[in-house]
Amino acid sequence: MLEIRNYINGVETGPGNGTWLDVINPALGEVYAKLPRSGEADIETAYKAAAAAFPTWSDTTLPERSRILSSIADMIEEQLIPLAEAESKDNGKPLSLALSVDIPRASANFRFFAHAITQFASEAHESVGTQTMNFTLRQPLGVVGCISPWNLPLYLFTWKIAPALAAGNTVVAKPSEVTPLTSYLLGKICTEAGLPKGVLNIVHGLGNEAGEAIVTHPQIKAISFTGGTKTGAHIARTAAPMFKKLSLELGGKNPNLIFADCDYQKMLATTVRSSFANQGQICLCGSRIFVQASVYEQFKKDFVQRVQQLVVGAPEASTTQVGAVVSEAHRDKIEAYIKLAQEEGGILLCGGNRVSVPDFEQGYYLEPTVIEVKDNQCRVNQEEIFGPVVTLMPFTDEADALEKANAVRYGLSATVWTQNIDTAMRLSKNLEAGVVWINTWLNRDLRTPFGGTKDSGVGREGGFEALRFFTEAKNVCIQYGNGKTP
Repeated sequence: MLEIRNYINGVETGPGNGTWLDVINPALGEVYAKLPRSGEADIETAYKAAAAAFPTWSDTTLPERSRILSSIADMIEEQLIPLAEAESKDNGKPLSLALSVDIPRASANFRFFAHAITQFASEAHESVGTQTMNFTLRQPLGVVGCISPWNLPLYLFTWKIAPALAAGNTVVAKPSEVTPLTSYLLGKICTEAGLPKGVLNIVHGLGNEAGEAIVTHPQIKAISFTGGTKTGAHIARTAAPMFKKLSLELGGKNPNLIFADCDYQKMLATTVRSSFANQGQICLCGSRIFVQASVYEQFKKDFVQRVQQLVVGAPEASTTQVGAVVSEAHRDKIEAYIKLAQEEGGILLCGGNRVSVPDFEQGYYLEPTVIEVKDNQCRVNQEEIFGPVVTLMPFTDEADALEKANAVRYGLSATVWTQNIDTAMRLSKNLEAGVVWINTWLNRDLRTPFGGTKDSGVGREGGFEALRFFTEAKNVCIQYGNGKTP
């Protein structure tokens, strides 16, 4: 059995308390590895290693930091296949998705911030007539904490770690205990790439133990967290009185607004993907589909037909489009919501059942599920399910679509399908979301800010926004020549 270990001060170590957790392959429903159940003592050890490494790393030149991060990016690219296989095994996602999205994006995260830090400029302000000059320093915070989720394990782990390291911080990081394998492999890559000891420390364990120890540590200066809204609220309550910087990317219940004048075939193909990519386990999936009444019945027919054609299967099969959900407990949660939807009066249009995959009968597979709802306030339209489940509902006009889209406590992303530029611009402005896609979905430029509004989070990541988060601004004011004009 594989033994996944912590990566502290450049060395692989077991848990200080000697206790371990099981890691399950969701495609098979079988334990395949054991994982440290780290505690407060392990986090303290990691913190001390990070604190000791900080003075040297923060003073390392930008070209040298950039070189090391670029080397990590290169090695992730070189190990595309084994990393993708590990991600698929750990998460249950189709191998094809890990090969095309997860691992390439992890490499891109390191490469982007390796270059971005060399372009991250400070500001200067000359006060004309007073012989005074102000300039702004952007200094690393110190030791920071990064806590990442299970849905896009290495993709989102590196999304946090790369800008933190690029900005000159040292890191104590905790990946999800459900999907720890690729973060474990990343530690090996960092050693091979020459990242100095202690600069990155990866500690495995439960959120309410190892994660809590990171959040409550008095000397860890910032917390970057991606995960559920309930956990984010707890982190905010805990960290805010400690005056830590917080970046919280939380849940989503994203609307997909489909107008009659859209490019119908493009919309239909993309909507199938935006509904069920990664088994619907992407915070940006369009889980609430609102369709203009004049095309609603046609869309319903065509969409259900497309969804029923999706192939649910073993992650490594080349024909698989929908793999296993991440865990047995998560499958049970999704099934409970499907049952609830019908109790609330929803009509099950397709899906809703478990799938038995030959040779993988104990895996956690579900059919992609489409539910027609009549009430936008029903729980399945208001609460995040985070699985292969979407709801359908018609709208009458733009005002009705906007009201339905915004009538939820989340505000992460929204998608709009229309050829009318006026409609697109009005909705882009008025939708309560941090990201709005027009006639596309999951089209990301790493330079742009990313994050949500309302219960979907606090702060922005991506591009220079991430580098601003992981640095402290300091203004320096100099007056010269006695402040007199010669």
